[in-house]
Amino acid sequence: MNSSAVKDEVPGKTAASGHPESDASVADDVQSLWQALRKLNHMHFRLAALEAQQAGNSLVFMLVAGAIVAVLLIVAWLGFLAAVILTISRLGIVTDNILLILLAVALNIILSVVLWGVILGRGYDLRFSATIRSLQSISSAHRNPEKM
Repeated sequence: MNSSAVKDEVPGKTAASGHPESDASVADDVQSLWQALRKLNHMHFRLAALEAQQAGNSLVFMLVAGAIVAVLLIVAWLGFLAAVILTISRLGIVTDNILLILLAVALNIILSVVLWGVILGRGYDLRFSATIRSLQSISSAHRNPEKM
């Protein structure tokens, strides 16, 4: 093989089939990009799953801690009521134990009614009243375009 024959063969081959080689390399690039994108999406989904698991664990921990705090606050409240009852008894204001227990129950009921009223008052904010009015005005404007 002489060198001129080799030079003639290589350019002739690429010239005759130049586009298929270029198309094959583009197809290979697209294929490799697609594979990389799939791996990246898989990694993103795995990261999201791990973060969701971590968030779930944190939520469970927070709920358990909240339940423990609630129990501790209830015990503290009962301790406070016991101290008030004992103080009233020692001062001689009310000496009958049954009346002291009824006094503690009445205090709990009064506080519960007050807190119930606060909850009902704040419940109005949960209705999204301004948003509903806004959406109703937009809806009525679309039904009656001649008013605009």
